Amino acid sequence: MTEAAAQPTAAEGEPLIAESSTDHPRYEEVVEAIRSVYDPEIPVNIFDLGLIYSIRIDDENAVNVDMTLTAPGCPVAGEMPGWVADAVEPLPGIKQVDVRLVWEPPWDMSRLSDEARLELGFM
Repeated sequence: MTEAAAQPTAAEGEPLIAESSTDHPRYEEVVEAIRSVYDPEIPVNIFDLGLIYSIRIDDENAVNVDMTLTAPGCPVAGEMPGWVADAVEPLPGIKQVDVRLVWEPPWDMSRLSDEARLELGFM
């Protein structure tokens, strides 16, 4: 999902977006669960909207998700991280899910997947 080398970096040299565990055997299953969560104002799932910045899964199947929102004033800002956790936690073998809301880098439309662009009429 993310390519740390292509992301902007913080002043101290740390990437703003942590690298995802794309090689973990549970990664695609977690992504599919997250794709079941939709932004209530936009008819596209939050993964394809580009709101999920990082999915990290450790050796014991604990999942850490960094996500953002399309705007800081989003009316579901307090609820959406819980929706993500609720979508992932029921997966068999998942130990725990922690979802962190981040604001850097700010979301913009360049993060939309091709599927989202098509759904929204941008392609």
